[in-house]
Amino acid sequence: QVQLVESGGGLVQTGGSQRLSCAASGRTFSTYVMGWFRQAPGKEREFVAAISGSGGSTRYKDSVKGRFTISRDNAKNTVYLQMNSLQPEDTAVYYCAAGPTFAPSMNSRVYVYWGQGTQVTVSS
Repeated sequence: QVQLVESGGGLVQTGGSQRLSCAASGRTFSTYVMGWFRQAPGKEREFVAAISGSGGSTRYKDSVKGRFTISRDNAKNTVYLQMNSLQPEDTAVYYCAAGPTFAPSMNSRVYVYWGQGTQVTVSS
């Protein structure tokens, strides 16, 4: 069992930056692919970024490439999402997720553990 707790959300102005953190419980954190997803009001949840267990491989949604960076610190059981050049369309609840697989995946079905989410609001 893995428990995930996100933090770092809040209100930011267009063009600003924010870093989300997701702390995981358990001793097998490095064996999980970690992903970030988001859900805006009235929209389906969508993939944002994912990182392999070692941190050596990453994957991003096209619209966040070059603006968002996913990273992890396995010694701290934590995954991060650094978000730069934020736009109003990035406003959503952001969720981190853990999946017992090898390669970073865009498929939400791969992820079996989910956090409670943290709200990110980008004001125009």
